[in-house]
Amino acid sequence: MDIPQNPVDQQEAAFQTHRVLPCTPQQVFAAFARPELLARWWGPSGFTNSFEIFEFKSGGRWKFVMHGPNGSNHPNESVFLKLDPPSTLVIQHLSPPHFILTISLAAHPGGTEISWAQVFESSAVAAAIGHIVEPANEQNLDRLQAVLLEETQGPNQYAVPAHA
Repeated sequence: MDIPQNPVDQQEAAFQTHRVLPCTPQQVFAAFARPELLARWWGPSGFTNSFEIFEFKSGGRWKFVMHGPNGSNHPNESVFLKLDPPSTLVIQHLSPPHFILTISLAAHPGGTEISWAQVFESSAVAAAIGHIVEPANEQNLDRLQAVLLEETQGPNQYAVPAHA
């Protein structure tokens, strides 16, 4: 996949979000590294996942199906381009729509600041699916936060927060 080289094109093909999660960078990284946790929170609200291949190492494959709340199935295949625990994950999505997702984790007084940068193959693709991607990414982080809280503080009635 070719990422746009022109900074303007790359900016127009990208979606970014940031959040502070109330856990350590090691705990957040583990939520990516442990497939049983990742399957619980990956994807927008209402989705579940079935992992076929999960090779959590640089160059490793990740093949799975996202199951939509309406019964739809969405096959996905990615490769882990870079894993630098506990600070960086870079994932290349090989299935359409093609993108590279860079996740940066940094210690923060409130826990961990997560920065999520998703760069699509073109600004045209990004424009066509932005209305889906932007809320889905926020829902993804809402779900991650709920799983982290459950894992670190034990089962409870953690509601996934509504994100504006």
